[in-house]
Amino acid sequence: MAEDKPRPEGIVSDVHKRIKAAFEAFDYESNNTVDVREISTIIYALGCFPTQEDLHAFIAKVEEDHTGYIHLDKFLPAMTKVLLEHKFPPIPEDVLLQAFEVLDKEKKGYLEPEELTKYMTQEGEPFTQEEMDEMLTALADPEKNLIYYKDFICQLTIDPDL
Repeated sequence: MAEDKPRPEGIVSDVHKRIKAAFEAFDYESNNTVDVREISTIIYALGCFPTQEDLHAFIAKVEEDHTGYIHLDKFLPAMTKVLLEHKFPPIPEDVLLQAFEVLDKEKKGYLEPEELTKYMTQEGEPFTQEEMDEMLTALADPEKNLIYYKDFICQLTIDPDL
């Protein structure tokens, strides 16, 4: 029978490095604090994709007394637990591809930014316009201003063993 073994220190150390690097990218004042509005982006960058409900519960756990800021000291242990327990897993690549293919009714292999914005801001757990702007900047082909979804699906999924 397999026993629950303690995790090797190297794994925890690597997880801490990943979390700190993602957090520090948004710590604009280098004071180990980020704006609460950046947390979803940090969590997504770490390969975790919580529901809005899970995200709000996570933020409530780590936010500094409703100040709108989150300190690394609270974020690091909470996010380490999320990563080590594989909470908020990414959607599998094939499922994501199927979803884009459903949206691409004409089977063109791409979506126009307006189409994607409509779907992402009006359906399911809607994105804010700011989130959409960030995503379109990252995903749209700069020359043709089209979103070739097959080219970036691998960016939206992350190997959970990393």
